[in-house]
Amino acid sequence: MNEPSESSWRKPVSPATSAGLVPVERPQAKKLRSRHVTMITLGGIIGASLFVGSGNVIRAVGPAAVLSYLIGGLLVFLAMRMLGEMAASRPAIGSFMEYARVGLGNWAAYLVGWLYWYFWVGVLAYEAVLGGETMASWFPAVPSWAWSLILIGIFVGTNIISVRAFGEVEFWLASVKVLAIVVFLGAGLLFAFGLWPNSEISISNLWEHGGFAPNGFGVAFTGVALVIFSYFGTEIAVMASAESEDPAKGIRQATSTIIWRILLFFVGSVLIIVTVVPWNELPVPTDVANAPFTYALEQFGIPGASIIMQLVIFTAVISVLNSGLYSASRMFAALAEQGFAPKIVAKKSKNGVPVMALLASTSGGLIATLVNFLTPGSGIFDFIMNSAGLVALFVYVFIALTQWRLRQKMTPEEVANLKLKMWLHPWLNILLIACIAAVIAVMMFSEGGRTQVWTSLIATGVLILFWPLVRRNLKRRKASDEGSSAPDTVSGAEAPR
Repeated sequence: MNEPSESSWRKPVSPATSAGLVPVERPQAKKLRSRHVTMITLGGIIGASLFVGSGNVIRAVGPAAVLSYLIGGLLVFLAMRMLGEMAASRPAIGSFMEYARVGLGNWAAYLVGWLYWYFWVGVLAYEAVLGGETMASWFPAVPSWAWSLILIGIFVGTNIISVRAFGEVEFWLASVKVLAIVVFLGAGLLFAFGLWPNSEISISNLWEHGGFAPNGFGVAFTGVALVIFSYFGTEIAVMASAESEDPAKGIRQATSTIIWRILLFFVGSVLIIVTVVPWNELPVPTDVANAPFTYALEQFGIPGASIIMQLVIFTAVISVLNSGLYSASRMFAALAEQGFAPKIVAKKSKNGVPVMALLASTSGGLIATLVNFLTPGSGIFDFIMNSAGLVALFVYVFIALTQWRLRQKMTPEEVANLKLKMWLHPWLNILLIACIAAVIAVMMFSEGGRTQVWTSLIATGVLILFWPLVRRNLKRRKASDEGSSAPDTVSGAEAPR
């Protein structure tokens, strides 16, 4: 696709253009349709971290886990609104990394981009391991590690064909998840009020068995880091919208509906679980067979409830695996395009798929997956659920700072013309950053929380160590680009007449 002409970018001048954002070059390829973006927005982030990982939060916090999900949901809602303001003005496949580059500088884009990629590589391993173990429980003739590799191979295939293929697969997988949770919420509500066959009112489970917060309300704040892991990925809809037929509509839809999606799918589901089942009776969630959703559904007395829920959770696992490959590859390609990763990684197929970034991201996920199988008991689930959750908090801080800075660069007229505007600017930015700082501070007072903080800081520290090398490479690349575009070069010289 040819670059837009200079005149096309002068009328009208968008706030994003004046802030320094460059046009995104999109190849001529099939794009995501509105229904794809809609379903990705609704159910794209519902994965094993909710269906299985919510059990870890409930066992640690008690019924007050509902507060953990509410606080985490508030942080995500604010961050997504800020991201939505930037993305609605200028859709970019690199999303918040590109905005961080313009708003805060190359160092911020480098850091937030690599942290985001690191998170999704970990998710790929988490979902692949869980999916492989599920398949092995159904078909034990094939070992779980082999099933993990098979699943990764299948979804690398769907992603490598085209973005439309990714969207179509995700549409149907997300549809199953959304339908399952809606049915679960309806049945759970009837059960909690004693309206379900052979059921009694069980609302008292919220305050019995040690109280609403048996381990203290401070633990509810510590649990936010675990909860953020479940929410992280909401921005996939914004990234996918940049490759859709109507980016602006998709972005507005993704950011405007997030609050009720959080309340319904996440807070609502956890509230049903702690109401239907005493929190201290939940088994340790190690796989889909003893996940909190499965355990709660068994109380309803539905024939085959366990198998049904296992199938739904498995669908969620492979759905996030599919989305994770998409997100990791797009961010890796964006890193390469900006000079933060090897240039070859940005290479795309005729369909606009960043093939090298996809394969490189898959390799990272494969290594993490194999490490888990080669060293049983290494705690990969706990490590990802903990350290990656804090990485998500770091990313949200960058989003808040970036939106704040970009708004400062706009004129009053440009602010008034914003298609999607963040409220109470910059006070909600300050609130988001302060809340995240408070969550991290509370985490430092518990052994598990300190582990989460230090492991995340170590990952961030490693990236900081490599920044001087990357910065030198950026300077060389800039000098090379300026030299190649000089008027006296062979390529730029005017041909003699």
